[in-house]
Amino acid sequence: MKTGNSRQVTSAQQGCHPDLMDQLARHRKHVFQKPIADFNLQAFQQAEARLTAHGGPLILDSGCGVGDSTRFLAEQYPDHFVLGLDRSEQRLQRERPDLPDNALLIRTDLVDFWRLAAAENWQPARHCLFYPNPYPKASQLSRRFHAHPVFPSMVKLSQQFEARSNWKIYLEELQAGLMTYGISSLITPIATDSPAISAFERKYRASQQLLWKLITES
Repeated sequence: MKTGNSRQVTSAQQGCHPDLMDQLARHRKHVFQKPIADFNLQAFQQAEARLTAHGGPLILDSGCGVGDSTRFLAEQYPDHFVLGLDRSEQRLQRERPDLPDNALLIRTDLVDFWRLAAAENWQPARHCLFYPNPYPKASQLSRRFHAHPVFPSMVKLSQQFEARSNWKIYLEELQAGLMTYGISSLITPIATDSPAISAFERKYRASQQLLWKLITES
């Protein structure tokens, strides 16, 4: 039964953006040199200290929202350190039960944090990006992570990657971008009877939207 009213993603695009490959080639060729904000450097240093203290393998939960997916991953992988990253202070401050000891939520901008982590040769065992804002207007291509100058840093971090979306074209573009680095992936529907691992997933399910996931192949 439909209990939500989230709007479906609408776009003039019927497939991958025609400028995607040019964007990918440009960003591979030119190093992204935007200065790192002090706030993001401090967030990275805090995360690095906690990761070092834990000593286990890392899972990145980028764009974690209120942290439900971070909790889910920490419970599924108790021997890993799960780091949830989000730029929204409002989301991160929503009241939630205490996170497991192997999880931490950090407020930061992903563009800066990913570059810092890649520069320090972090190698997460898994990198998750659940329900990023798809920016579906064709004019917004460069705001999507796979068409942004930060994409090479994101790829350098980990080749074990999972993304989820309610807009399949976003994942198809991401799949095409990963393939330019020799990373193959599969896109499949998310089963409606599987656990909803984030607030976004619960919201879209309540509106009976078809959801998709991309998982890279080892």
